[in-house]
Amino acid sequence: MIDSSAYDRALAELGYSAFRAGQRETVETLLQTRRALLVAPTGGGKSLCYQLPALLLPGTTLVISPLIALMQDQVSALQARGVAATFFASTLDAAESRARLDALSRGEYKLAYIAPERLALPGFRERLKRLGCPLVAVDEAHCISEWGHDFRPEYGQIGELLAELAPPHVLACTATATPIVRDEIIVRLGLPADTPQLVRGFARPNLALRAAEVGGSRERAARVDALLSEALFAPGAGRGAAIIYSPTRRMAEEESERLASAGWKATVYHAGLPADARARAQAAFTRGEAEIVCATNAFGMGIDRGDVRAVVHLGPPGSIEAYYQEVGRAGRNGGDALGLLCWQQNDLPLRRRLLEAPGGDAQSDPEIVEHRWNLFLELIRWADGAACRHDAILRYFGDEAETLHGCGRCDVCVAIDAVDEVSVEEATQLARKLLSGVARLQNRFGLKQVVRLLHGESEDRLERMGLTQVATFGILRERSADWIQRALSRCVTAGWIGFSGDLHPVVRLTDDGVAIMRGQRAARWLPPSDAASKKPKESRSARAARVAPDEEPLDAIEQLLFESLREVRLELAKSEGVPAYVIAHDRTLREIARMQPRSLDELGAVPGFGSRKLERYGEAFLEVLEK
Repeated sequence: MIDSSAYDRALAELGYSAFRAGQRETVETLLQTRRALLVAPTGGGKSLCYQLPALLLPGTTLVISPLIALMQDQVSALQARGVAATFFASTLDAAESRARLDALSRGEYKLAYIAPERLALPGFRERLKRLGCPLVAVDEAHCISEWGHDFRPEYGQIGELLAELAPPHVLACTATATPIVRDEIIVRLGLPADTPQLVRGFARPNLALRAAEVGGSRERAARVDALLSEALFAPGAGRGAAIIYSPTRRMAEEESERLASAGWKATVYHAGLPADARARAQAAFTRGEAEIVCATNAFGMGIDRGDVRAVVHLGPPGSIEAYYQEVGRAGRNGGDALGLLCWQQNDLPLRRRLLEAPGGDAQSDPEIVEHRWNLFLELIRWADGAACRHDAILRYFGDEAETLHGCGRCDVCVAIDAVDEVSVEEATQLARKLLSGVARLQNRFGLKQVVRLLHGESEDRLERMGLTQVATFGILRERSADWIQRALSRCVTAGWIGFSGDLHPVVRLTDDGVAIMRGQRAARWLPPSDAASKKPKESRSARAARVAPDEEPLDAIEQLLFESLREVRLELAKSEGVPAYVIAHDRTLREIARMQPRSLDELGAVPGFGSRKLERYGEAFLEVLEK
């Protein structure tokens, strides 16, 4: 055990007086269990969680990171504090690289940062094997997962390196990773299935999040200008900076020119620019010479400017993970900041075409295409949602402990707080009617049948079950079917409606949904406007975004079962050398935890667990339930 005084001395050596929330727990977990996966947002202090153990442990700690600018910044900061550190990346010439390698072999560094592409060099790997390093930290670990939003092939060599080095301690860090991506990280790094997964720090109440469906470029520009005026006041006012993310290079350049013509000190950054132009843009923004940078998602990694007062997305990125990482670059110093996401209905078919295009970022693998499509739909549902935006994101990341029950700052919370008591009561009554329809069809049908029931549309299955005679049938017939569908989708986003099953999801009420339906609490939400039902006919992809399923929270016993099932899935995936999702999706494991089957026949009834999986993996999962 390491005593508190050692922690204090290491903290002081790194220039800190105290731990942030969760940092000491992470360090202690890593030193005690020797393996850990840390999921914390951008600016959450992940680097301290490997820098401090590096000072406490003998020898040289290796940090694998794809961000050359971040490596340079961290090494410079460590050297300024008197900590011996270096980095290895493509920016070094051959002579400098050899000199640093020789110093590394002599044990002259406490930390060595390595770009992942260096691992492909056999001579480099041999040097590392002779080093005897006490800790390997893998930063941006989601890059190793094909299911993450930023998959990088060179990360595939890290598992091999860990097997060769067999370091006493391994820490994987990422800012964004859902449960299935976290499992994938553990499998691909070759870590034990029981590796602790620490998820913390996703609540950012100082960020006022907003999303707006815009009709075109003119409306989008007006919203951007209004937000910049609110956040920065005026060009040259010295109120801070803003980052504007664009879905295309051309749009980034056009937006930079538009804002520059309005008097803003704006620059542009994207991967199509020469390296020196990108370096100048980044330096201008970092030094405060540029108020606004208009960029693609190539910009931002390693940027630690504390006075970013706004982050605007001119179009939706690929996932909630990518969005929250990018918008999280605002308000890093804890000050008030704004985030605006603009989106249009035609973003959906455009994203689908990009995913399916040969050579696209999903590489046209059907499973990866569907997975990334669903990630995008999660973001669109969030943007079109009508409950607290912060709480919806926290639920998405599984960070239930930090839910705010209404942040009071996002556009949805502000709109809810602005309505009168009569409107609040009306919204609650509407929610109770919608949820009563779900309760009637719970665990039997999907959302489409709920819409028919509430709208009063007779259908064979409803008639056979006598549901056309219940009081709920047609309780919202004065509303259009489209309005009911949109309203139900917002109830899903609010966390009141959950789903069971993989291929044919059926609806069910969550605990919060039951409480609202029974009148035990008011519903904090914004029903769709009546005008919403008069919009033009939606595309199939737009409808899919509104009706795709959410997850219902598990109770305490079910959660324990779910975690045990995940451990078995990891062991099976490692033994067969396949990604974890090939064995079973998270949704399937959750359903097993809920149904708790006791035989192969009962297990075969779980949606998503077909005969082939039953034959190969059934006994292993049943053994968990028997224990």
